[in-house]
Amino acid sequence: MIEALIRKAAGAGAGFITTPENSCYLGAQSDDKIKAAFYEHDHPALPLFKNLAHELGVYISIGSLTIKISETRLTNRLYLFNPVGEILAQYDKIHLFDVTLPNGDVYRESDLYDAGTRMVMADTAHGKIGLSICYDVRFPTLYRHYAIAGAEILFIPAAFTVPTGEAHWHILMRARAIENGCYVVAAAQTGTHAGGRKTYGHSLIIDPWGRVLADAGTEVGFIMADIDLKLVHETRAQIPSLKHDKIIEGQMV
Repeated sequence: MIEALIRKAAGAGAGFITTPENSCYLGAQSDDKIKAAFYEHDHPALPLFKNLAHELGVYISIGSLTIKISETRLTNRLYLFNPVGEILAQYDKIHLFDVTLPNGDVYRESDLYDAGTRMVMADTAHGKIGLSICYDVRFPTLYRHYAIAGAEILFIPAAFTVPTGEAHWHILMRARAIENGCYVVAAAQTGTHAGGRKTYGHSLIIDPWGRVLADAGTEVGFIMADIDLKLVHETRAQIPSLKHDKIIEGQMV
């Protein structure tokens, strides 16, 4: 399905296509995830997306793939392909989702995954992009550093649960756009998955003023919007908070 949707989006005129977190597999149990994972060098999805980006002549950001880094450990890795099929950037999820939700659901990503340790930006024909994944959105300093470093667009692919999605999804995404004067592009999983896990959906494209340009709702499909980088600079000129950050005892506040 993912290949078909990418082809449809490219056919509709998209020049930059993004997909959700865990684009190819969203398992329930640790043993299942380990069995289904591949080391990077032999992951079957990577040549598929590489060839697809080259064939269609578009950028493709795969929100994340589960990558095996040992026989017992994984990492959650985003890949960005340029229009000639090269890996332009890759990013490992920094903040791992270790929580117990109000409905009793328990998630402990650190039991299986190793966290990333560095920010990653990508300079593309469509703008400078700061890369992140899902739970990262709750750590605004990451995005502030991206914006100060020149990011104009923030990618936040996700597999948000329904309870947290209903409460926080739109608010968090709009906040990251507003406070940094950036576009936010958040491709999101939707529906019911292995083990009964339900994801919220509502893939979003948000402009630097915090306006929702497109919302996919809960249906499977794709959304599109035009990105105007002039608006980034106009918004930052009107609200120059990036210039007003204060550093106190080595900490940004």
